[in-house]
Amino acid sequence: MAFLRSTVKKFFQSQPLVANSLIYGSLYVGAEFSQQWVTRKVFTKPPEPLDTSSLGRYSIMGTCIISPIMFAWYKWLDKKYVGTAVRILAPKLFLDTFVLTPVLLTTFFTGMSTMEGAEDKFAEFRQKFLPTFARSCVFWVPIQTLNFTFIPPTYRIVFMGMCSFVWINILCWVKRQNVPQTPIQSN
Repeated sequence: MAFLRSTVKKFFQSQPLVANSLIYGSLYVGAEFSQQWVTRKVFTKPPEPLDTSSLGRYSIMGTCIISPIMFAWYKWLDKKYVGTAVRILAPKLFLDTFVLTPVLLTTFFTGMSTMEGAEDKFAEFRQKFLPTFARSCVFWVPIQTLNFTFIPPTYRIVFMGMCSFVWINILCWVKRQNVPQTPIQSN
């Protein structure tokens, strides 16, 4: 067990972007898998097969798109704002909420629509962005306050991983809600 722990620690130290991307991608796939399991296997009679294409899209979104954005963002944010005083915490929370979150939600909704081959790549974004942003504020502001104030950097990945899994389940649920189709009007 000590060998495994040592190997994982070395991997995180030598390849932090790859390690974090693999973990965050796994969280995305795990959240979508749990959503599908409940909606397709538990609540549906007879049970339906899992949508492996959707799992693949979530894998790409979590591993290759969202994770590198977050990795670069938090690396910059932690260097720019060092400490836990209120004068440090307030701008950190503000930037996290009003700069990063809109970027991530826009990327999520438009990226998923693009991978799904949607005709209007922004339809889902237009309908779901504001309610999802509001949910995000209610969910993440208290969590990030705890994270930036009390969680030592060495434990942030574990803490944020657990919280992210819950949040990604919320995103998967929001994504699963139907968007009424409105025809695109040309002028």
